[in-house]
Amino acid sequence: MRMGLVSGEYPPMQGGVGDFTRELGLALAGLGHEVHVLTGATPAADRATDASLSIHRAIPTWRWGCWREVLRLARELALDVLDLQYQTVAYGMHPAIHFVPPPDERPPLAVTFHDLRVPYLFPKAGPLRWWVVRRLARCANAAIVTNREDYLRLEREVAGDRLALIPIGSNIAPAPPPGYDRLAERARWSVGPHDLLVGYFGFLNESKGGEELVRTLALLVERGLPAHLLMVGGRVGSSDPTNRAYAGRVERLIAELGLGGRVHWTGYTDPQIVSAGLLATDVCLLPYRDGVSLRRGTLHACLAHGRAIVTTRPAVPLPEVRDGETMLLVAPRDVEGMADAVARLAADDALRTRLEAGAAALAAEFAWERIARQTAALFGRLV
Repeated sequence: MRMGLVSGEYPPMQGGVGDFTRELGLALAGLGHEVHVLTGATPAADRATDASLSIHRAIPTWRWGCWREVLRLARELALDVLDLQYQTVAYGMHPAIHFVPPPDERPPLAVTFHDLRVPYLFPKAGPLRWWVVRRLARCANAAIVTNREDYLRLEREVAGDRLALIPIGSNIAPAPPPGYDRLAERARWSVGPHDLLVGYFGFLNESKGGEELVRTLALLVERGLPAHLLMVGGRVGSSDPTNRAYAGRVERLIAELGLGGRVHWTGYTDPQIVSAGLLATDVCLLPYRDGVSLRRGTLHACLAHGRAIVTTRPAVPLPEVRDGETMLLVAPRDVEGMADAVARLAADDALRTRLEAGAAALAAEFAWERIARQTAALFGRLV
């Protein structure tokens, strides 16, 4: 098949949707499909390439008129199917992306909903904001969700034969630089072999609980543990402007609590360096305020690296999330509970080893080839 993946962000832009699009495209190409990525215009000096993908950085804006440009490319490339990677911030929170052309003017369209966050339209828009998301799901030939929570929400809006749950995988492979040495990597961050290194991966925003992360570190130090925090990856990303303000709040809290010497930042960096940082940690703490979800690429990266994970209880039951087997669960915003769980893992090697094995086993269920086969099978039913 000739497939078109439409994404508002794509590397070198920083963002999980762009990274997902690249990984999915590479996996689909590996199955023998011809994959075209349709994304925003980028200065030539900033363009990244992938030999097995055709990347078209040709959409000048994601405002009104964006679909005209998408369809022009679809016609020129004779695409069999389009797959819109939907996350509203990736399109500048503008509503235009929701208003897809009618079926007789376009190829079959799938929409992959990376989350169901509604766009800002205008003050007091109220129910209209959810209406445009529902419209997008209903107008597509198929709606793909990446997690159980979103499936339960959309199944009231979309017929069962047009709704599919296809998970995401890790955007970061467990592949550190050649010659990687764990103790040397820890020493790079002034962390000794017997210190407790807590890891966090992902951009900082309200939903990810950055303030709880810092307060947990403060409580661990107050209890006498030789704890450090490694912030792996970029701080804010390219798409969501609210991230920058929240990151500033987290940085001020670090200073107020006197933790500057215990919080270390890799910054946005090469995937191999991200992998090295994750592998250097003893525990990964992911204090999502809305509960752990399999839509989180940051979670998948920690699973793929076989880390012992402390995170928050999911909003809906998730069979894959087993407290004490694949991760330790605490209530959202419960700093005391987070500190207790991290301290428990620091003191119990057997528990930490069990969680590491459970994480690695769970990660195997989200291999990109498997995800690509599910996606291609859905596309095949549309054309």
